[in-house]
Amino acid sequence: MTLGEGAVSASGKSAPLVSVVTPVYNGAETLAQCVESVISQTYRNFEYLIVDNCSSDRTAEVAAGFEKRDSRVRVVHNKKFLKVSENHHAGFREMSPASAYCKIVHADDWIFPECLERMVALGESQPSVGLVGAYRLSERWVTFDGLPYPSTLVDGAAACRRTLLNDEFDFGSPTSTLIRAEVLRSRDRFYDEDSYPFHFDLAVWYEILGPWDFGFVHQVLTFSRCSDSPLTSKAGRLGTKLAERLLMLNDFGPRFLSREELEARRRELLRDYSRFLGRETFLRRGEDFWSYHAAILERLGRSHGALARMELGVMAIGDALLEPMRLFWRGLGERRAGAA
Repeated sequence: MTLGEGAVSASGKSAPLVSVVTPVYNGAETLAQCVESVISQTYRNFEYLIVDNCSSDRTAEVAAGFEKRDSRVRVVHNKKFLKVSENHHAGFREMSPASAYCKIVHADDWIFPECLERMVALGESQPSVGLVGAYRLSERWVTFDGLPYPSTLVDGAAACRRTLLNDEFDFGSPTSTLIRAEVLRSRDRFYDEDSYPFHFDLAVWYEILGPWDFGFVHQVLTFSRCSDSPLTSKAGRLGTKLAERLLMLNDFGPRFLSREELEARRRELLRDYSRFLGRETFLRRGEDFWSYHAAILERLGRSHGALARMELGVMAIGDALLEPMRLFWRGLGERRAGAA
């Protein structure tokens, strides 16, 4: 079934307006496929905002072609270059006041034809849901754990607990989720890139979920490329994932975890983080690497001077020397157990 503007859903309500937002910088190579996937949706009642962040390639030309072709497409040109999160905010500010949902689709991603229809249907059937996720095709691999089938709903606080305690579970990427507009409008600045420079899209859900639930559609509805964008490339070079997950545990753990759970998880992540920094000490990382992690350690109340680096390096050497011995004794124990 195709839901057009003014159409009535199975619940008897008119199809709510969805604001689709694509923030883009120099995305001419992939933008056309992204936009085609949006305007080809089976769900028709949407506006589409393409926010061009002062691109120097053919992005503006590609976007203008779709703006002429489809009246639902509107191109917004930033007057100055913005940070990644602020480019998203520029799109959010252009959303219609009538929008019930916001769907981010990054310019190097695309969405399957039933994406909006399936996600909106879940949101409309469960008014307590603030965020809707789904499985994602990441190149050739299906990602995101989601919820055990056939469950489509989990308490927001429970979802935050699970994510804080388990690295494998995540709410999803911006492209793979649908945000209820009421949730988005509840914050003046939706993303906090100052506190979480590389993973602000995950941190925001710890801020918001609790009173809102997390919904999940058991279908692959979005596609993401393993792109080498400047932000992704820098995040990989600096090793940000563990560092900012530790910050999130520190900031949001007291809200969702018991004291015992929080302390146990903190010890686990601090151990892993210390070993990571210890290994990196021997790779002669640049000043930007250590400046980033110095700021993280300062927020965690930990030392980050030259002596601390030396201690981390010694810890890494100890791990390297002890690992073969651990494997030997583990294997010996398994052989003895098998023989018994």
